[in-house]
Amino acid sequence: MGRESQVPLTEEALPGFLVARGVVPPGGQLEIETPGEGNINWVRRARLASGESWIVKQARPALERFPEYRVSTDRIRIEARYYETVAPLDAEGLCPAVRHFDDSQRVLVLEDLAPAERLDLALARGDDVREACRALGRFLGAVHRGTRGDPSLAGRFANDEMRRLHGEHIFRLPYRPNDFPLPPRVAFRAAGIRADRALVRRIDARYARYLEPRGALVHADVQPTNLLLAGTRPRLLDPEIAHIGDPAFDVGILLAHLLLHAIARGEEGAASPSVAATWLAYREAHGSEALPRFGDAIAFAGIELLRRTIGAARTPQSEREEVALRLIERGAGLVLTPPESPEALAALA
Repeated sequence: MGRESQVPLTEEALPGFLVARGVVPPGGQLEIETPGEGNINWVRRARLASGESWIVKQARPALERFPEYRVSTDRIRIEARYYETVAPLDAEGLCPAVRHFDDSQRVLVLEDLAPAERLDLALARGDDVREACRALGRFLGAVHRGTRGDPSLAGRFANDEMRRLHGEHIFRLPYRPNDFPLPPRVAFRAAGIRADRALVRRIDARYARYLEPRGALVHADVQPTNLLLAGTRPRLLDPEIAHIGDPAFDVGILLAHLLLHAIARGEEGAASPSVAATWLAYREAHGSEALPRFGDAIAFAGIELLRRTIGAARTPQSEREEVALRLIERGAGLVLTPPESPEALAALA
């Protein structure tokens, strides 16, 4: 699509767009609102007086929250393809239904999952989220098993711009000289992390593995702000970074955030049941053939703990120095000496 042919949607134009595409019946009064922080795409909720509602996303060349980054609008095609590809494998309906996709305008209209709560809020309270973790484990296991080694997917999920942009923030920028505004003690410890050649070599090796276009279809951003809870049922959003890659990465990102919230509360051991539930459900759904190693997943989790503490995308919990220092030590330890089972991980708590 030529960028000049795209017409940026506005809140005023959105009702007419949805009527013209047959999503909304003519004559209805639509209320338009912003459903949350949109980091990557322009996102709005459109709601009829009857209560029926839709989420509308438009991918534009400049990222919504970070316009200094310009990335191919093909990312919205990738999201639509991800939902299409995983639908036969999504037995429990974790992904939202696609209501309409306008390729020419890079607009995706999705089922609205409200009212639902973000998973990170439940984790911050210390809620028991094992049922949600089991469902997520089953979903990831089924998708990774069902797409592993499928040669037809490589071209359809060629998403290198988004993969590399995301990867740079996870695997490189926190471990090279930077000007991230960190609290004093955290900045001092971050300098020590950057100077640890053995640790940085391991992280670089994981980055190389992340960039390899082989493995299975990965969502690549299975973190709690992309996960909603409707009761105990999780819903998974925003696969704009989806690509063919290492399935251990998907599992590791999820495990990292289960650990992060427990460590922040000073109750690291409390994450053990959720970690074990996730891995057991994943292993059973995936099967033993080409099953990723738990140690690989938890090493990726360690890198995620580090970047959420000393990188650009820090969590609110890591703003507290004592919490940040605990997260750094656990993250570095998991990268250098990754435990090979949930039981071995629990023994470290």
